[in-house]
Amino acid sequence: MPPVTTLLMVKRALQSPDDPGYPKESIKCKWKNYDEISDQAKLAVIAEEDQNFATHHGFDMNAIEQAFKHDIKGKRIRGGSTISQQVAKNVFLWNGRSWIRKGLEAYFTFLIETVWGKKRILQMYLNVAEMGNGIFGVEAASEKYFRKDAGSINKAEAAMLATILPNPILYSAKRPSAYILRKQGRVERAMQSIGGTAYLENL
Repeated sequence: MPPVTTLLMVKRALQSPDDPGYPKESIKCKWKNYDEISDQAKLAVIAEEDQNFATHHGFDMNAIEQAFKHDIKGKRIRGGSTISQQVAKNVFLWNGRSWIRKGLEAYFTFLIETVWGKKRILQMYLNVAEMGNGIFGVEAASEKYFRKDAGSINKAEAAMLATILPNPILYSAKRPSAYILRKQGRVERAMQSIGGTAYLENL
């Protein structure tokens, strides 16, 4: 069963018009089954967000270690969350950095990796991830930005959606900056370097 909503969707709907991320229109989210989503979209988010998705069990310890080293040296916090962790947070929990929330995130990550499996986790991620102001999921984003359904988007369009995921409120797929266009190219190259759509056969 698809989730009725998520806490982030509720938060966006209740925000003040002066808050970042306030939806200018009503919340848009359209559920799509796994086979109804373009393989390019699946591959793009893996290439950008979690290249070890097929092989880890919910936690990418190397990415977590690298993120920790980056955080203690740098000024900006770099995330080390896997797609599985992001799904656990987006579907069951709230945003925040408390130890309680992190502990619950670990619990739900273990649970969905055990019960759901990779394809269901990836399907859920692509259906609930925030991809713009009031836009959740790859179907709503595809219709908004490309005037087509999620099963029809090509490699470049999929890479663009994956590119804006780290901050879909700041970055725009409709009016991409030069930085976003450069990053889109890097995502496309990463999609190729991890094996193209053949990667999905390992899920």
